Formats: sequence, C-alpha cells, structure tokens
Amino acid sequence: MSPEEYPDRYKESGVLKKKHYKRELHRLQEELVKLQYHIQEEDLQVCVVFEGRDAAGKGGAIKRITRRLNPRVARVVALGKPTEREQGQWYFQRYVEQLPTAGEMVLFDRSWYNRAGVERVMGFCTDEEYEEFLESTPEFERLLVRSGMTLIKYWFSVSDAEQERRFEKRNEDPKRRWKLSPMDLEARERWAAYSRAKDEMFEHTDTEHAPWHVVHADVKKHARLNCISHLLDQFDYPDYTPDPVDLPDRPDDSAYRPPIDGQRWVPARYGSNPGDVPDRPDGS
Repeated sequence: MSPEEYPDRYKESGVLKKKHYKRELHRLQEELVKLQYHIQEEDLQVCVVFEGRDAAGKGGAIKRITRRLNPRVARVVALGKPTEREQGQWYFQRYVEQLPTAGEMVLFDRSWYNRAGVERVMGFCTDEEYEEFLESTPEFERLLVRSGMTLIKYWFSVSDAEQERRFEKRNEDPKRRWKLSPMDLEARERWAAYSRAKDEMFEHTDTEHAPWHVVHADVKKHARLNCISHLLDQFDYPDYTPDPVDLPDRPDDSAYRPPIDGQRWVPARYGSNPGDVPDRPDGS
C-alpha cells in the first residue's frame, strides 16, 4: 500500500491517512487472531524480540499486536532491573524462564540484548562480560532454534531528530512523562555510542538462524503496520478460527431478582446505577 500505488490513501506528507491506517490495522489484527489459533493448534513456541532506541515505538507496536489476542497465548515480557540474586545467575537465565511453552507466543519488550546496548554504553557490565555476550548469544539463539522455537528479532530504527521530537512530546504531556526515565535522558547525550554498540551487536548476532529485521520507525503508523505484516509473513497459517456457536436460550428466571439495595455500588459519576433509571433492554 505505497503512496505510488494508492496516492489517495496518503497525506501530502506521505503519512497514511487515519481511516486507512485503522482499516488496515483492523485487517491485520484479524490475521493475528488466525495466527494465534495456529500457534495453539500446532503447539508452536514463538519468541519475538523487540529492540531499538528509546522512543522508537516498540511498545506501541507490541500493544497493537496483542490488543485482540488472548493474553494466555500472547504474553508480553518487559523485565526490570535484575535483582541481586539474578545478578549472580548465568546472564541468560532470567530470560530463559520467560521463554514460550508449547502453544504460546512471547513478545520481549527488550531482552537479553540489554547487555549489548544500555549495559555496554552505560558501563553496567565489564568488557569481559560484554565480549562473552557477543560470543555466546549466537550459540544461545542457535540452541533455541534447534529446539524447534521460532525466534524473530526486530530492531526499531528511529532518527535522532524524530527521537528528540518524541522526547519533547513526552515531556510536555503529563500522561506520558513517566516514559522519560533518567536513563533516557542520559542516552540523549550518547547517541553515537549507542550507534556504535548497535553496529557491533549486529555484526556478531545478525545470523542466518536468527537474523535481525530492521523496522523504519520514524512514522509510527507505518512501523506498526509493516512490523505486523512482516510477522504474519513468517508463518504459513491456515484459518483455524472456530465457527459461530448456537447460543442456547436463557431460562426464564424472571421471577427472581437478586437484592441490590445492600450492595456497595461504585459512585455513578458517569451514567447511573441500577434502580436509578429504567433497565436498558440493549444493555448499553
């Protein structure tokens, strides 16, 4: 759906118009539900890694992927700072504990690649630990793939100007200001260091068995659609969506109504509580 093929669906800026974005997102989310049934039916183990710079749009893409899915099948993992006990473990151990079981897809909002990014740039690991990571990671991922797991890695690439614009927007909006961590502010001053770390990471971990897929993320709408579309393309999935069921008739228990006077109702600051207005037959 490029501007050359469908010019009427894009603004003059080259950004997909809102109604067309929503329509395409809805279509892709329906396909994701089909993929979910396929993962369950075939007992697949699917691990999807999302990495990239701060404010690159990883979280927004993950939300759009999981929005219509069963959280018992599609699980998001976003680990915080390792505990003192975890710091004494094998580096990959706390991530292994989160890997998918049969019939499950796990989406890592940042992953073991923290060591090649923030830990390397901020000096949170030693040179020896970093070198060991670069050497071990291809073998670690090879073991995952050999075990039958589907491993997909995405790097969300955003320009420095666009990242700065998003930081400023977060700072101006009280609802988003929590997204600006001290680490984010520190990273602003180390753009080149992060670039070098990313290039070195790709050099060692962009392998045939576990390649990196780069998502151009300067336009969030495009990044989300492109990522979801690519994710779906990694599978040849039949449609296991169940047919609609015949809902049985409800028994006529109209003679019984549970007492509501003694219940603690949440204050109806919006709308009203039962008994305040006549029942709405449509449940709206």
